[in-house]
Amino acid sequence: MRPSNQKLELTWIGKEHRPKLEPRILLEDPEKSYHAAHRVTDQDMFDNRLIFGDNLLALKALEQEFAGKIKCVYIDPPYNTGSAFEHYDDGIEHSLWLSMMRDRIQAIWSLLRPDGALFVQIDDTEGYYLKVMMDEVFGRSNFITAFVWRKVDSPNDNKVAITPDHEFIFCFAKDASVTRFKRKYDSSVLNAYSNRDDNGRLYRDRLLKKNGKSSLREDRPSMYFPIRAPDGNDVYPVHDDGRDACWAMGRGSVDKLIANGELVWKNRGTDDNPRWIPYTREYAPDLPVRPYSTIWSDVDTTRQAKAHQKTFLQDGTEPFSTPKPEPLLARILEMATDPGDWVLDSFAGSGTTGAVAHKMGRRWIMVELGEHCHTHIIPRLHKVIDGADPGGVTKAVDWQGGGGFRYFRLAPSLLAKDKWGNWVINQHYNAAMLAEALCKLEGFSYAPSDALYWQHGRSTERDFIYVTTQTLSPEQLQALSDEVGAERSLLVLCMAFRGSMDEHPNLTVKKIPKQVLERCEWGHDDYSLKVENLPQQAAPVAEPVVEGRGPQRRGTAGQAQQMALVLETTTDEEGEDNNG
Repeated sequence: MRPSNQKLELTWIGKEHRPKLEPRILLEDPEKSYHAAHRVTDQDMFDNRLIFGDNLLALKALEQEFAGKIKCVYIDPPYNTGSAFEHYDDGIEHSLWLSMMRDRIQAIWSLLRPDGALFVQIDDTEGYYLKVMMDEVFGRSNFITAFVWRKVDSPNDNKVAITPDHEFIFCFAKDASVTRFKRKYDSSVLNAYSNRDDNGRLYRDRLLKKNGKSSLREDRPSMYFPIRAPDGNDVYPVHDDGRDACWAMGRGSVDKLIANGELVWKNRGTDDNPRWIPYTREYAPDLPVRPYSTIWSDVDTTRQAKAHQKTFLQDGTEPFSTPKPEPLLARILEMATDPGDWVLDSFAGSGTTGAVAHKMGRRWIMVELGEHCHTHIIPRLHKVIDGADPGGVTKAVDWQGGGGFRYFRLAPSLLAKDKWGNWVINQHYNAAMLAEALCKLEGFSYAPSDALYWQHGRSTERDFIYVTTQTLSPEQLQALSDEVGAERSLLVLCMAFRGSMDEHPNLTVKKIPKQVLERCEWGHDDYSLKVENLPQQAAPVAEPVVEGRGPQRRGTAGQAQQMALVLETTTDEEGEDNNG
C-alpha cells in the first residue's frame, strides 16, 4: 500500500533547466495594425494585440503589464506527433516537449487572474503526461475536468481498426475556490414548467416525498416526520406499495416552506375521503440554463473549420491544417469569461481564438511565430473587423463588425556580441528602446517625462530610473542628485561614471551592459520546437545500460541525457517504497 502522504511526480531529464528569459519590449508596426473606419457600437474594442514572435519570449514580455489580469487562456500546442523530431529518438521528443510546455504553462499561470482558467487542447500522444505536469504547476485541486471534443462528423474509411475521432481539452483554474464557470443557456428548461400563477409566472409543483434511491424511512430516518394537513390530520411520507418513505428535505426546511406559504397541498382523494399530498412549488428561472456536458459532439468539427477558412484566405493560400471551429472557442469563452475580459492564445494558429473573442466583445492577445500570422490571421481579422466574415459564430452573436487590433513584433535581444566577442548594446536599439528595455528588465514602468530628462520610468511615486549611454562626470552626478532631491531616489544606468557614490545617497549608479550581463540568455530569439533549435552535443558516449534492461541505442551525449522520462513516486517517509 502507498503511504497516504506520498505523491506522484513526473520527472524527465532536463526538467531542472529553466531558461533565463529576456523580458523583451514589443515594437508596434502601425502598417500591420488595423482598425475599423468608425465605431459600430460603444463597446468596440481597439486595444487587442497580435504579437509576432516566439511565444515563450512573448509571454515573458507580457508579464510586467498583464500579470494577474488574463481571465481565460486557450492554447492548442503542437501535439508532438513526431513530425518535428525525425532526427531524434522518441525519449528525446517527450523530454523536450514537456520542458517546452512546462515553461509556457508556468508563464501562463503568472498571467492569469486569481479567478482565471486555462484550457489546453491536446490528443492522446502527450495528453496524459501533460495532465500530470499541469497538476504540478497548478495543483491537482485546481483541475476542473477534461472535455472531449469530437473532431470528425463522418465515418473514417481508412484501413485501420481504430481511428482518432476525439481530442481532449484540459481545464484548470488558477484557484478553483474562486473561479466560477457559467452554465449554458437552454430554453428547453422552461418546458418542464407548464403552469402559470395569477401573476403569469411559470411554475411546476413537485412532490415533497422523496422517490428513487435512498428514499426509504430507514435510509433517512431524520426525514420521516409528520406534517399537519389542511384537515388537521398528520401526513407521513408513504410509498405506493405501503412502505414508509422519507421527505425530500428536513424538518427545518419544511417549516420554512410553511412559514413562507410555499407548501402546496393537493387532495388526491375525494371530498368525502380526502387524501392530502404535500408539494413544493418551483418557479421557472428568469434565465434558463443547464450545466455543460464534458462530451462535446454538438459543435462544429474540423471539416466545418476548414470550410470557413476558405472564406477569408487569399487565393492560392493553403488552408491551415488543423483549424479549430469558432463554436468550440465560443463555448469556452461563454463558460469562462464576460464581455471586456482579456483572453490569451499563445499558439494562435489560424487565429480562431482572437476572431471569436473579438466577435463576442472580449479583449484578446494572440501570439504566433509562424508566417501564417500574416497569411492567415491578419486577413481573417480584417474580415472580422470589416463585418465581412459571415461564417463561424457571426450570426449566433449578431456580429456587425468594428474594433481593431495592434500588431507587435518582439524587439531583438538587448545585447549582442561585437566582432571581438564582447557583449554590447544591440546597435538596433535607439535611446527610447534602450530606456524601455532597461525599465522592464529592472522592474520599472516605462513612463518618460516630458519635463524631467532623467525620469524614464518609475516603480513608486518616489523611485525613478534614468538610462543613458553617456559616461557621467562627478559634476553631472551632483547635478542629478540635486534635481532628484532628498525625498526621491533614482537608479542611474550608464555606460560609465567617475566619482564616488557615497556623496549621493539618493542615487544608485550602475554600468551597462555589465549590470545586466548575467541576468538573461542574451541573443536567444527562438525557443520553439524547430529541429534546428533543439539541444545537441556531438561527443559520442558508450551505450547506456539501465539495470535489468540491457544496452540501449547509441546516440550523442545530448541524446543520452534526454532519454529518461519516468513517473517518479516520492514520499515524505523514510525507508523503501513498497508498491505491493
